[in-house]
Amino acid sequence: MDRLWTWDRPATVREVVDDIARERDIAYTTVMTVMDILFRKGWLTREKDGRAWRYCPTAGREEYTAGLMRDALGESRDRAAALQHFVERMSDEEAEALRTALQRIGGVPGAAADASGPADAAAPR
Repeated sequence: MDRLWTWDRPATVREVVDDIARERDIAYTTVMTVMDILFRKGWLTREKDGRAWRYCPTAGREEYTAGLMRDALGESRDRAAALQHFVERMSDEEAEALRTALQRIGGVPGAAADASGPADAAAPR
C-alpha cells in the first residue's frame, strides 16, 4: 500500500516486487498474494493491462488510517474510556490537530471562531 500511495498511480505486482527487492529479498508470489487479498478486501481496485493487473488504492493513506482507528475503537466495550486513554497519550501537536479537525466538522460546541471570522460554515467538508 505504501508504494501505491507514494507513487500515486496504478502499478503492477512486478513493479512493486522490483521496488521492494532493492531493500530486501521478496518473492513475486508473496506480493501477488498480498495484493490479491487487498483487492478482495476492497482496499485495491485493479484493471487488466495485457497479461498483468494494474492495482490502485481505493482510499488514501489518511482514510485508511482512519479506518484502522475506527476498527480498533470498535474492539472496545467502553469507547469513551478508550478515546480518553488515546487522547491522554497525544502529543501537543496531535491534540491541536484533533481540536482543529473537530472545529472543522463542527464537533466542538461553543468553540471560539478564529480571527478570520465565524467557523467556516460554508467551507467544503
